[in-house]
Amino acid sequence: MSYAGPDFEPPRPRRSRRGPLTVAVAALVPGALLGWLVYEAVGGSDGGADRPTGASSESGGLFAPADGSAADDEKQNSAPTTGSTTGSASAPATSGPLKGKVVVIDPGHNPGNFQHTSEINRKVDIGTSMKECDTTGTSTNTGYPEAEFTLDVAHRMRTVLEAQGATVKLTQDGDRPFGPCIDERARIGNDARADAVVSLHADGSGTGNRGFHVILPGAVDAGAADTRPIVAPSRDLGERIVGDFVRFTGSAPSNYIGDGTGLVTRKDLGGLNLSTVPKVFIECGNMRDSKDAARLTSGAWRQKAAQGISEGIMSFLRG
Repeated sequence: MSYAGPDFEPPRPRRSRRGPLTVAVAALVPGALLGWLVYEAVGGSDGGADRPTGASSESGGLFAPADGSAADDEKQNSAPTTGSTTGSASAPATSGPLKGKVVVIDPGHNPGNFQHTSEINRKVDIGTSMKECDTTGTSTNTGYPEAEFTLDVAHRMRTVLEAQGATVKLTQDGDRPFGPCIDERARIGNDARADAVVSLHADGSGTGNRGFHVILPGAVDAGAADTRPIVAPSRDLGERIVGDFVRFTGSAPSNYIGDGTGLVTRKDLGGLNLSTVPKVFIECGNMRDSKDAARLTSGAWRQKAAQGISEGIMSFLRG
């Protein structure tokens, strides 16, 4: 979810990109590190790139999905859009294993942010420092925006989770000109008394940096931020999402951050610092790497990503 900077160009029309889908996904094994070992055993890495210094976020060797196809991509390219809208949760389900549970999905950035740079550059207090309200997010080299990706995956997740009985709320649904600011995003989850919150992103790192990672809140006690009560449950949520994301998507944990575990702890993200409920971020892949981008722009793969993240949430909520 790197900020593209002053030379950011408005998103161009998306061009379909499909690559061969050839390597079968290994069965899930407990823990992120073991998931990475399964990856090494099945396909192996073609050599990790040097880890970058100062990779930004408000926020490798790569599996291919076992059962993806061009036909599947066409059928799943558009996400379901039924369910709740911004500012209101879906109607409580009458049945299902997640009845009574509230999940907040936070689609990172907003498609209109690049048209409101002065508004999103306004600083807000995140406890440890002042930080920009929001950023434009990144995009693939062919112009597919992170903000469009996160909304699509959010819609797919909402459908999956509502089918299990959860009440689902989105922090934004492309129905506002920009934002919300990172402090408001945290407040939406807090006010909903969510049982779990996941913020969706895709990274904008260098070519050759591949894979996904989940960002956990570090222990912060400063100003309006006190994450100490949510550190442990958030880690539990993050570890479960890592395992299920590997299982459903076939993606390997990041080869440039997290030491192969798929887990990173940070104290500089307002969306985590200001949360009072269990919350994690997920960077689903690197939009600036062509191999990761081919997956992120695939509707079939995004469905797998939505299922994997949702399964991790469901596992966490079941305890």
